[in-house]
Amino acid sequence: MYIEKINLFNFKNFEEVSVSLHKKVNCFVGNNGVGKTNLLDAVYYLCMTKSYFQLSDQYSIRNGCDVMALQAQFNLNGSVDELHCALKPGNRKQIRKNKKEYAKLSEHIGNYPVVMISPYDSSLITEGSEERRKYLNAVISQFDHSYLDDVIFYNKILIQRNKLLKEISRIPDGNDLLEIYTEQLIPAGIRIFEKRKNLLNELVPIFKEFYSSISQDKEIVDLKYISQLANTDFGELLSKSIRNDIQMQTTTTGIHKDDLELIMGENSIRKIGSQGQQKTFLVALKLAQFSFIRKVKNITPLLLLDDIFDKFDVHRVKQILHLVSDENFGQIFITHTNEARMRELLSGFPENYSIFKVENNNVLFVNS
Repeated sequence: MYIEKINLFNFKNFEEVSVSLHKKVNCFVGNNGVGKTNLLDAVYYLCMTKSYFQLSDQYSIRNGCDVMALQAQFNLNGSVDELHCALKPGNRKQIRKNKKEYAKLSEHIGNYPVVMISPYDSSLITEGSEERRKYLNAVISQFDHSYLDDVIFYNKILIQRNKLLKEISRIPDGNDLLEIYTEQLIPAGIRIFEKRKNLLNELVPIFKEFYSSISQDKEIVDLKYISQLANTDFGELLSKSIRNDIQMQTTTTGIHKDDLELIMGENSIRKIGSQGQQKTFLVALKLAQFSFIRKVKNITPLLLLDDIFDKFDVHRVKQILHLVSDENFGQIFITHTNEARMRELLSGFPENYSIFKVENNNVLFVNS
């Protein structure tokens, strides 16, 4: 799968830009703050119906404008799909495939798989468990629509249950309603747990292999899925915690408490990993995600590499580029601040590539 051409209209800092893309490697070079990352985010937005970086859609609309639009031609094995996204505050976000609008945005997610690797990913290491749950959800949602439906349903019921727990003493038949919410959480929670567990069973060996290749076996790493459901039935957990839930006015057990432990040696990589080791960890994790999605979907995802070479020694950079030059990888987007350095890094790349200069809110083709 690859994108032939992408058009941006009032997306972030770009007023109107059209870029014809190379089917293998596309490099966007320019100073910091000129919008290189925004170009990659536009690709991600078309694939996932949202920005990789901002929670609120309002930040995807160019300052002072009241509408933004993205459009691209996606080539899947010779068949071209035209995707169009339009966003206007106060209106329903529109995603259209070949001029037909999706009934639900969730129906689109996973049809055009994508993997982004960015400095923003450091939040997986530095922030709390919610970031790592979001990561698991984003990965699984790209190949399992029913999983995304379960997550949406679970979170909806969880909000209702937590609201009830805060007001239960004042609500007639509150305990009966609490039991209904509890019973609704159980099947969705169990399915989410099983799919997260299965993902990690498949992902960990691939992740370790990628890390070993990039680091030349310098460190030992691991991932561990932490869940309250690992050793106890979910229904039993909820039943035992009801009194505590009422006292705490929140649901204290469930898959919304899950975490992903990121390990180097026998410790958390957050505690002992250098910046280079942490970045290697995250790159290996994302490349494992790429490989897994490719296997499950039988579609080669787009790979977006946003300013990832900082803090890496030359050897690790070359190893990463060697890995992604493999035939198992398809279209790749790379950002870098230094054109000469980018050309040097790609000098041994077996494929042709296109380089674009990003400046003055415009994108200029340099050469291939």
